[in-house]
Amino acid sequence: MFTGIIEELGEITAWERAGNAARITVLAPIAVSDAVHGDSISVSGVCLTVVDQGHDSFTADVMAETIAMSTLTHAAVGQRVNLERAVRVGNRLGGHIVQGHVDGTSTLLAVTPGSAWRVLRLSLAPDLAPLVAGKGSIAVDGVSLTVSAVGDDWFEVSLIPETLEVTTLGSLTIGGAVNIETDILARHVARLVEVGTVGLTDAAALNHNNGRSGS
Repeated sequence: MFTGIIEELGEITAWERAGNAARITVLAPIAVSDAVHGDSISVSGVCLTVVDQGHDSFTADVMAETIAMSTLTHAAVGQRVNLERAVRVGNRLGGHIVQGHVDGTSTLLAVTPGSAWRVLRLSLAPDLAPLVAGKGSIAVDGVSLTVSAVGDDWFEVSLIPETLEVTTLGSLTIGGAVNIETDILARHVARLVEVGTVGLTDAAALNHNNGRSGS
């Protein structure tokens, strides 16, 4: 699990496709400073597992599903990526709960500069639209952000200078793609609605009656 607070900008130093999967190596001095085999590291919002490491880089395998669902489908040597190590139990949760399981990608539609911030408008796929709410949380390329505005097929986030400087979002250009992960709470609420509240109510009542009859 991650918090969406980026620790460093890394760089892809190797990207080797093998059939429908791939192996990626990332320059990441901070991320590997205390990493061990099997650790999770978020790479621009994608949770990857360390399978090998050097003194300043790590290597991970990337599944076909991950490639298809994320911007890693266009990964290239020299590309900058946002990095975050998995959160330790007991640490402050500075952003929000981020799993590193991206829902898909989004495209930058427009940029509105402010006196001390920058507003990004990004595309929003129809299947993800119900999961994005104004003032709610969203992870964009692994960065924990607050939705400042939302429409039927777009949403906006406002970036402060610090975010622009220490993440890849500062260099994102119109038409550029980013990974999107919606709030885990919204996902579960959507699933509850999909299952149907009547069925859930009946199940709860049945459990209550069973507990009472067995007392």
